[in-house]
Amino acid sequence: MPVHLAKPSPLDTRSQRLKFSLPKIATAPFCPPEVSGSVPVDARAPFWKRALRFAGPGLLISIGYMDPGNWATAIEAGSRYGYNLLFVVLLASLAGMAVQCLCSRLGIATGRDLAQLCRARYSKRSARVQWLLAEVSIIATDLAEVLGCALAFHLLLGCSLTFGIALTAFDTVLILALQGKGFRRLEAIMLVLVLTIGACFFVELVLIKPYWPDVFEGFKPSLSAISEAAPLYLAIGILGATVMPHNLYLHSSVVQTRRMGNDYASKLDAVRLARIDTIGSLALALMVNAAILILAAAAFHTTGHTEVVEIQDAYRLLDPLVGGAMASVLFGVALLASGQSSTFTGTIAGQVIMEGYLDLRIPCWQRRLITRGLALIPAFVGVWLMGDNAVGKLLILSQVVLSLQLPFALYPLIRMTSDETLMGPFANRLPTRLLAWFLFAVISAANIWLIAQITFGD
Repeated sequence: MPVHLAKPSPLDTRSQRLKFSLPKIATAPFCPPEVSGSVPVDARAPFWKRALRFAGPGLLISIGYMDPGNWATAIEAGSRYGYNLLFVVLLASLAGMAVQCLCSRLGIATGRDLAQLCRARYSKRSARVQWLLAEVSIIATDLAEVLGCALAFHLLLGCSLTFGIALTAFDTVLILALQGKGFRRLEAIMLVLVLTIGACFFVELVLIKPYWPDVFEGFKPSLSAISEAAPLYLAIGILGATVMPHNLYLHSSVVQTRRMGNDYASKLDAVRLARIDTIGSLALALMVNAAILILAAAAFHTTGHTEVVEIQDAYRLLDPLVGGAMASVLFGVALLASGQSSTFTGTIAGQVIMEGYLDLRIPCWQRRLITRGLALIPAFVGVWLMGDNAVGKLLILSQVVLSLQLPFALYPLIRMTSDETLMGPFANRLPTRLLAWFLFAVISAANIWLIAQITFGD
């Protein structure tokens, strides 16, 4: 009796084809709902063990505080004005610590991130406008990452800037490689990249030997240092490069990866641990940003090279000025680590913003391609029109755009963390409210001045 083999059904064939396709759903560590509560913190453990388990979200946030955009503003500030704008880096970092602590408290107290709360508490039209502004900040951030990584490839490998920009499109493969991995693994990778950046600059400062009394003098606030339009423009760029809008959304989400109790005592402990994590991580970012400016001031400003405003010029001048072949290589490696680490945090922030405002979940590789594609357009156009000189101009422009977007994310954050009906006992007290609104006023005033300068000139 002949045996008739069953013909595969169209559904089976389709399943076989899908087996080899790219992921169709968002997977950890980039999808907020999937990683929420994924890192347990034992409330009975000693304080130092709880602090170590809680460490990580602040580190992810600190990446955005030392991305390639910071390099552009810090190098120009150091080469043009020496150590005079160091106090701006310090104050911007302290403001960042205060703001990010509000974000972590919002996420812990409510169990929701800033984007989700904005969608729930504002009208549909208002939420859509906020979402568009947040997406602009993500694209501006990714533009800085594209340019930073492309420039690192250009300097280290000798390829053209255009080819370096094209290479950055393939970092989506790295995103795919991490899908399905634990959140702690992502944090470990970020730690390695941050330590790489820190170690490179530590060696750079040892080689350059800055005059430390002048360095410490630069940390003293001085209104005269920013009394003119040019240094004030740079100061605003430093602010935009330091306190970044997407980090507000990101921090309120990733802090929820720690699993603790829902009672008041557990949440209070989580808030305290998150504060330690945030301040410690951003203190590290402060040291890196200050090191970049100090390096530029010591290597260029004090030697008369006050027009070094491009990262590639800094790279080429380091070796002859420092007297060693290692200085420029360390500079390039740190730049690559900075740009690549920011890629991961930008992807997560994009997921948080899209899901929070639109209630839309797409695979992380798709989110990465969308963001990177939109950032590649101005990068290619800028390099095509202006050549290598486009990098510095576009980097500083991206940071100014971030600074302009910041008040639109900061306003709802302050309003919500001050709302007792939402936050309960974790609502901002009067001193915190006054400080937060003061920061909002200063940032907004600086941005209004900047728009006036751009629109009407000096």
